[in-house]
Amino acid sequence: MSAVDWYLTLATGLFCIGAYGVLARRNVILIVMSLELMLNAVNIALVAFADFLPGAAGRGTFFALFIITLAAAEVTVGLAIVVANYRYSRSVQADEFSEMKG
Repeated sequence: MSAVDWYLTLATGLFCIGAYGVLARRNVILIVMSLELMLNAVNIALVAFADFLPGAAGRGTFFALFIITLAAAEVTVGLAIVVANYRYSRSVQADEFSEMKG
């Protein structure tokens, strides 16, 4: 196996763990943490491709920084929704977020 294969194997494993966490958890904070794990797996894959593809120097790092910025915004909005729901229902379970519709 080449070095890029090891990076992609790590990224795939992290992405699968994050996807399982998103699908199996009910706690919104754990769901957000799983989403962050998935975004970090994508970052690893992007940087690995940028390091091993000719002519792609810096592009993977640029997209990784963009994803980190996007993840920070996602966490900010997600935690604001969690705090608002906790003030309303005293729970952070995803099943109870349907009450915020409308």
